[in-house]
Amino acid sequence: MASANSSSSPASAGPAAPTGQFFIPATASLQERRPRTLKHGDTFAVFDHNGDAVSWPGSPEGLFHRDTRHLSHLYLTINGKRPMLLSSTLRDDNATLTCDLTNPDLFDDKERLVLGHDLIHLRRSRFLWNAHCYERLSIRNFDDRPQLIRVEIAFGADFADLFEVRGTVRTKRGRHHSPVIEQDCVFLSYIGLDKRSRSTRLSFEPKPDQIGTDHVTYDLRLAPHESRSLFIEIGCDATEPRKPGHRSFFLALRDARRALRASSSRAALIATSNEIFNEVARRSIADLYMLMTDTPEGPYPYAGIPWFSTVFGRDAIITALQTLWLDPEIARGVLGHLAANQATDVDPASDAEPGKILHEIRAGEMAELGEVPFRRYYGSVDSTPLFVMLAGEYLRRTGDFATIDRLLPHIEAALTWIDDHGDRDGDGFVEYGRQTQEGLVNQAWKDSHDSIFHADGTLAKGPIAIAEVQAYVFGAWQAAAKIFRLFGRPERSTSFLARAQALRRAFDISFFDEELGTYVLALDGHKRPCRVRSSNAGHALFTGIVYPERAAQLTLTLMSASSFCGWGIRTIASTEVRYNPLSYHNGSIWPHDNALIASGLARYGYRAEAARIFEGLFAASTYTGLRRLPELFCGLPRKRAQGPTFYPVACSPQAWAAATPLSLLQSCLGLEFDPNALQISLNTPLLPSFLDEVRLRRLLIGKGSADIAIRRSGRNVVVDVIGRKGDIRVLTTA
Repeated sequence: MASANSSSSPASAGPAAPTGQFFIPATASLQERRPRTLKHGDTFAVFDHNGDAVSWPGSPEGLFHRDTRHLSHLYLTINGKRPMLLSSTLRDDNATLTCDLTNPDLFDDKERLVLGHDLIHLRRSRFLWNAHCYERLSIRNFDDRPQLIRVEIAFGADFADLFEVRGTVRTKRGRHHSPVIEQDCVFLSYIGLDKRSRSTRLSFEPKPDQIGTDHVTYDLRLAPHESRSLFIEIGCDATEPRKPGHRSFFLALRDARRALRASSSRAALIATSNEIFNEVARRSIADLYMLMTDTPEGPYPYAGIPWFSTVFGRDAIITALQTLWLDPEIARGVLGHLAANQATDVDPASDAEPGKILHEIRAGEMAELGEVPFRRYYGSVDSTPLFVMLAGEYLRRTGDFATIDRLLPHIEAALTWIDDHGDRDGDGFVEYGRQTQEGLVNQAWKDSHDSIFHADGTLAKGPIAIAEVQAYVFGAWQAAAKIFRLFGRPERSTSFLARAQALRRAFDISFFDEELGTYVLALDGHKRPCRVRSSNAGHALFTGIVYPERAAQLTLTLMSASSFCGWGIRTIASTEVRYNPLSYHNGSIWPHDNALIASGLARYGYRAEAARIFEGLFAASTYTGLRRLPELFCGLPRKRAQGPTFYPVACSPQAWAAATPLSLLQSCLGLEFDPNALQISLNTPLLPSFLDEVRLRRLLIGKGSADIAIRRSGRNVVVDVIGRKGDIRVLTTA
């Protein structure tokens, strides 16, 4: 996979990846297609602007359920021709996709015009709910004469594993069963090499005039201005009895919208003086709650569409950290689900060790068979310390002792993993290295095969101690110290504080490079420093491991022209030998990476620099479709009156990218919570240049909430409390 939590490295990132890496070939540009995406639970869909899914090599389009493509082809024609696109829009809450289409000029066999363009309007309204895709196709005749219209819907299901769709070649596959045709239904099925049956049921209302194994046809006679509706229901592994098409559509639509409203209603409300930023914030929140999946332990944000719509540890933890101020329930769900899936044994095939926190889960045929190692995979070095950090931050934000009390055995196990397995050579640093040749070569967030290297470009050999992981371990020990102190175990608290300070000293000695003006990227297996200027160093600010006297120099390096390109901070500075602004991890811009750095800058008092990052990423979002920040974009320098250069196979939406504008807003405002004192604080708040006023409503703390307004007044920022429920204090510090 090729995400900050991925199981692969894209082909465009450099030379061919080592054997055993599962990469996304850059043969199909998502930017060129600009697909429309829907998601609910373990099901997601990728369609083109017309609402079709067109089968072609490298195409990610289709309907996917639990890592299998249940519909690979869906194609609508009118009188044998593809309709022309009028518009294609997602609702603001991502609940439905609406595609408005019209007929082209239609000719008979003798090339005589029989129907002029723009006389027939077709509207496709589509959404996902409970492993089903529902569609209403409305057709209206705007001609002043009756028209006979033939509508054909072609379909197909390849039941490809997601890793096949991403480019992995399989020598053997399972067996497709012959389609089963009924009067208004076609049943497609496949039995995999894992002996599991997977099926797709396409149901139509009213009954089609013709029905075949790969298409249905309707012959519609429409009077002037007459409208007809067709209902299509596509079920993935559907077993429940069918309901009438139109009734099923409207009941499911009602339930889907209610569920989205209920989940997103937990979030604080954001309104500002900048309407474009309001659109960015609304889309961010809508994307977050679309990506949210209900687990037995609570809501869990899946990483991104199309490649990462599943449970990832690192992505979800960072997303939860970014949104703690907005909706703490996300963090509670993430902590609970990751604790439930924490490793308990050593398993080299899945890089599992007792106490280790999950990297990713896959449910497809290839994962079940072990053709890819990601059925339940633990190959990330940072998920475990980040898990402890999140637990500490969740407790600090909410005061929810009951939840942390239930999690204490899992926190203990994670801390033990850091000691017993994380520090492989006993030098005080946490290293990573895969246990088999099938595991990920690099197991931090920059997991491309070529992302960790020396100054001369030579790839580092492990076990590798990467900079940000040491910072996360420092954060984990600080969090553990707070947790155990609050739970009445002062001796353990003192021990973890001492360990954190010892790590801080060792990190400063071994990682800070005076000549570079920053922390080195990593130490290789021989403890040789990778003397590379990278964004990884900024994560040290995020956790507070940086000594205050180092912060100024580090900030200068991060904000220099070689690193900060105007849109954000590059993953690798332009001065480095492997710098490539078009690569995946060696010079690109990752929104979540910048959000963590900005949070760290604000922590050390560099709020103006955090605001510059905010301004750059906000400017980038004004050039994106739907005001949606993608997973990453290219690190080319920002130029006046030009937008950013997009990365061809970036996921969009991606959870931690969606959370980035929300995190950046918190960093600039210095927003913090003290549930014990029922206090909300704004520490030296700063409004970025594009915002003159911010209103935050329903900021939850304890059993109450507050509504506040932050306004620019000359060179100062004024904070007003415009509403509150409960005995809540709002404090502002200069």
